[in-house]
Amino acid sequence: MSFQSAAKFPRFVSLTLVAFVIPLTIPASLWAGGGGQEHNLISSIGISILAATVMAFVGHFSKQPLLLAYIAAGVVIGPQMGFGLVSSQEDISVIAEIGLILLLFMIGLEIDMKKLRESGRTLILSGVLQFVLCAALGIGFFFLLGYSVGDGKYDLVYLAVCCALSSTAIVVKLLYAKFELDTLAGRITLGILVFQDIWAIVVLGVQPNLADPAIGQILWSFAKGGMLVGFSMLISRYLLPKLFKSIAKVPELILVASLGWCFFVCAVAGYFGLSKEMGALIAGIAISTFPYNLDVIAKVVSIRDFFVTLFFVALGMQIPNPLNNPSVLGLAAVAALFLVLSRFVTIYPLLYTLKNGHRVSLLTSINLANLSEFSLVIAALGLSAGHISSDLLSLIIFTFVITSIAAPYLIKYSHPIQKALASLLEKLGFKDIGSGVERTETPGGKDIAVLGFFRIASSLIREIEETGGQDTDRTDHLKEQIVVVDFNPNVHQKLNSMGIRAIYGDISHMDTLHHAGIHDAKVVVSTIPDTVLVGTDNLRMIRQIQNICPHAKIVVTAESPARALRMYAEGADYVFLPRALAAEHLIPILKDLLSENSEAVERLKQEHIARLSAREEIIN
Repeated sequence: MSFQSAAKFPRFVSLTLVAFVIPLTIPASLWAGGGGQEHNLISSIGISILAATVMAFVGHFSKQPLLLAYIAAGVVIGPQMGFGLVSSQEDISVIAEIGLILLLFMIGLEIDMKKLRESGRTLILSGVLQFVLCAALGIGFFFLLGYSVGDGKYDLVYLAVCCALSSTAIVVKLLYAKFELDTLAGRITLGILVFQDIWAIVVLGVQPNLADPAIGQILWSFAKGGMLVGFSMLISRYLLPKLFKSIAKVPELILVASLGWCFFVCAVAGYFGLSKEMGALIAGIAISTFPYNLDVIAKVVSIRDFFVTLFFVALGMQIPNPLNNPSVLGLAAVAALFLVLSRFVTIYPLLYTLKNGHRVSLLTSINLANLSEFSLVIAALGLSAGHISSDLLSLIIFTFVITSIAAPYLIKYSHPIQKALASLLEKLGFKDIGSGVERTETPGGKDIAVLGFFRIASSLIREIEETGGQDTDRTDHLKEQIVVVDFNPNVHQKLNSMGIRAIYGDISHMDTLHHAGIHDAKVVVSTIPDTVLVGTDNLRMIRQIQNICPHAKIVVTAESPARALRMYAEGADYVFLPRALAAEHLIPILKDLLSENSEAVERLKQEHIARLSAREEIIN
């Protein structure tokens, strides 16, 4: 911490304490404005938002998830462990239910069914089976701990289901910060999270019938859910597109129409005896493929955040004092440990069997080793329906708190953890992709070694393929001279099918580069910028290349002129800045667009559209 930031930190703490202590000293009657009972709702909302704001600042500076801050705010102002500033939890619960509906509507908007249909076998199988296997493990594990089903309570089922779901909000935020959303492990992680949302729809559909779990009732519930989905999809296909198109130029109407559609489907769900939350999720999915989808998300998100804040504050108010039952904290720690282990026991074998290798299989397991905010929603609904006790809700919340605090550290250090576990698994006999092959077979005679394969490398291969029609002999010869080293098994398979030698391995390891047999390469290329590279950077790679093949020409990637100059000083033969090359390419295009020749501009546009339409790359 710098001197300047260190000087500011005590002042921040002081202001935080003052801002937090002042509302605690104000009598509740003043919050009500002296107007009596009719203003309780307004005062409850005011206190909740103020407490959430203060705790959010504390959470932000301590680098903890905001959801934890909101729950902590509810604990502090609630009647169970806090100062009792809000005694009427029902006031907040009314607003929180609206927030829950909007939250699920937003989740539905972000589920792209078209992309799911286009998903590969790995994503579909892992997405479908992960939840089933984790829930089955949960039922067995928590049964051994003494939980069961009976006498109107369904603790065992709720624990198993809640521990099978992972947090979309926390995982996406952490992977985004690490620039790993676009990696293979990141894409599989996101795909499994989407499938978990779909499983949550099934749970919400079954939940109202747990009190009468007859097969006929459950089947009828599924039938009603199917009718609701069909009804929503028909309207969204034949009626809503015309409606949204007619108001597309009026942003306010887009927002109002979207919210109207959400609450309309919620009302229909309530009429069928289904949960309104399930209706909100279906409403979002039904319009998720509309071209106005992003506009709707942008406008609804601010409204949603307000109500969702109140939902999690209300959730915090319901947490009983753990000192009255200390065993809850111990059980939460056990549940959190089980949850983490369950991801490795279920996800790793699935992905490993589907030939994704140790790296992707383990990283995906680590990414998903946390409890979902959706689990809190399901548990809160279970409490209101009388399916579970407040102690079980506390257990689930404390498990969420533990895994949410652990998640940033697990994902931050996911690569060292993965390497240690991969080494252990290999000693136990679980061989990695290509294990033993690259150590005995070297490419031999390959003049160009591409270290790491991402978007720029994908476009480079595509350019070589495209120019093949103009100079077949030269480009085929160029393609034959390329060897790629990367740990993405999908890339490995596709490149080999194209006749390009691909070696599975981590370019951050010197051993990998040795075994890849690039000693005789004439040119070594790294097209991945430092922000995407994991475990190494381009400067370090220059030194490694100079060690292994000192006579090779070195091409690396930089993101700033200053960084490029450092790479040249280190010994790079060429450093390219993608942003500089893009700017050079744009200058003649801008001149064409400024010209009076509209036919030339249109021709330029159509030619580019035709090229993009015909362009198929290994990494899209």
